[in-house]
Amino acid sequence: MELRHIRYFLAVAREGNFTRAAARIGIGQPPLSQQIRDLETEIGTALFHRVPHGAELTEAGSAFYDVVVQFPDLAERAIRAAQRAGRGEVGSIRVGFTASAAFSPSVPRVFRDFRRAYPGVEMTLEEANSAQLVASLREERLDAVFLRQDAIAGDGIRLHVISSEPMVAVLPAGHPAARHDKISLADLRDDALILTPRAVGPTHFDKVVTACRDAGFEPQLGQIAPQLGSVINFVAAELGFSLVPKPMTQLQANGVAYREIEGNVPIAQLSLAYRSNDISIALRNFVSRTLAAHRKPDIDR
Repeated sequence: MELRHIRYFLAVAREGNFTRAAARIGIGQPPLSQQIRDLETEIGTALFHRVPHGAELTEAGSAFYDVVVQFPDLAERAIRAAQRAGRGEVGSIRVGFTASAAFSPSVPRVFRDFRRAYPGVEMTLEEANSAQLVASLREERLDAVFLRQDAIAGDGIRLHVISSEPMVAVLPAGHPAARHDKISLADLRDDALILTPRAVGPTHFDKVVTACRDAGFEPQLGQIAPQLGSVINFVAAELGFSLVPKPMTQLQANGVAYREIEGNVPIAQLSLAYRSNDISIALRNFVSRTLAAHRKPDIDR
């Protein structure tokens, strides 16, 4: 039994006439009659009484009608559901991001635009440090992550650098260097450097330490902060200074000053990473929209 048999049966049942039913569905009357006979043969009982001016449902035909009347609508709904899934308009996607990535204006914009374009896709967001994000990505607990890491060791991860942002110095507001609009990192050589652990964010850690060395001094590592947000609070407590991506200047805190850096300014790159073997259409749409918004070439790792 095929769906077309159901449609032919319903047309005859509703019209009460083979000729009118044939005209309604766009086939000849003889082929329609043959299809109905084939259906009756398969079921093993007559579905219509042939009467002089048309056709009437038998008792078996009425019982059959009550069950199959919704089949065409169900089939159409199934087709539309499959088409929506095929376009990535339904499903779910789990996206992670670092605290500093959240301050980059493009990241919230990507989330907002994707939700508007694909309202049927459930998006779950999770904030964590870079090491946790990479682990969650590899263990398939997240589908994509925004992080400030230039490379991810191992195969199976695709990495796209989507923006490059200068770092700025964050220092206590009462620090003598804070009187200037721009500062030399060498002016901070005697201050403790506050960072998150290297295991949490190796790229950021290495870039900050390298920037200090390029400025002619070996930084004195001070208080370790669990995350970049804590770095700002520790600076406000006058425990030292740090370097952070410029978008983090949106995080205003009493007792801190953000200042541009003279000379070679270290750059913080924001990257999008996901598993290269992930075939989710929702993920493909998310990546495509993210890259289109930033118009950046991708880097395979």
